Amino acid sequence: MKKILILGGGFSKERAISLVTAESVLKALKKKKYEAIVCEPDGNLIKKIKSYKPSVIFNALHGRFGEDGYIQMILEAAKVKYTHSGVVASYIAMDKEISKKIFIKNKIRVPKYLKYKLNKKNLFNKKITLKVKKKLKFPVVIKPKNEGSSVNVYICSEKNFIKNLKKLSLYNEVLIEEYIGGREIQVAILGKKKLGAIELQPKRRFYDYEAKYSSKAATKHIIPVEIDKKDLNKVMNIALKAHNLIGCRGVTRSDFKFYKGKFYLLEINTQPGMTNLSLVPEIAAYSGMNFINLIEWMLKDASIKR
Repeated sequence: MKKILILGGGFSKERAISLVTAESVLKALKKKKYEAIVCEPDGNLIKKIKSYKPSVIFNALHGRFGEDGYIQMILEAAKVKYTHSGVVASYIAMDKEISKKIFIKNKIRVPKYLKYKLNKKNLFNKKITLKVKKKLKFPVVIKPKNEGSSVNVYICSEKNFIKNLKKLSLYNEVLIEEYIGGREIQVAILGKKKLGAIELQPKRRFYDYEAKYSSKAATKHIIPVEIDKKDLNKVMNIALKAHNLIGCRGVTRSDFKFYKGKFYLLEINTQPGMTNLSLVPEIAAYSGMNFINLIEWMLKDASIKR
């Protein structure tokens, strides 16, 4: 019987969601009589791994230190098979600027953007407002360069731009992107396979943290996506291309906007959630793969040197 160590919790702003993902995975594995535990990645992680002696580590961490290459380096050093993407792919996907540059170079359409360094000296500088107005036009989206789950993402008008920028003063660098309207479509990739797509219609202004994780947000999930078959194939092909370009492994979810007949890739997630509201399990279920089969596929796919 395989022993599975599930990494959950962690140090990011997505800690609570990571624990929900970890518990969902644990529950599914226990039903199938796997020996499994949830483990927090603290300073004693290597000791815990050596003591438990798992055959596979299921990485259920989200956000910084969990899906940015940091924990992956530790798992490589521990020489235990683990799920999801490896060190380099995780780092690139989490750094929204580096991944954007790769996408642009490979002719994948992304929103136009500016990088802005935040410090006390220039935080309230009106020059940035003028620059944004000239290069991107309002409204714009501001976000940290390396957070997940739409943490600290704001849609800004010219009027509330500086006010929202101040909320991100904890970060060294932020991205300022043109706001793309249209439909929200997300695509799941499983290994080398296009698993499927789903459309989201949030009651909120966009698919933010609340819309992702609160059932009260009442986000509408539409599957199958009601678009032309040619367009559906196109967006799934772009997601697979992005997955391969970055060198992702296991499962990823790519977030798109579909506006005026064009797809814009917003970002690629290397460790999508596995909760009861999560999109990848929903897409998998629609394609005929239930939750435990999805988890078992990921465990089977696990390796080192990812």
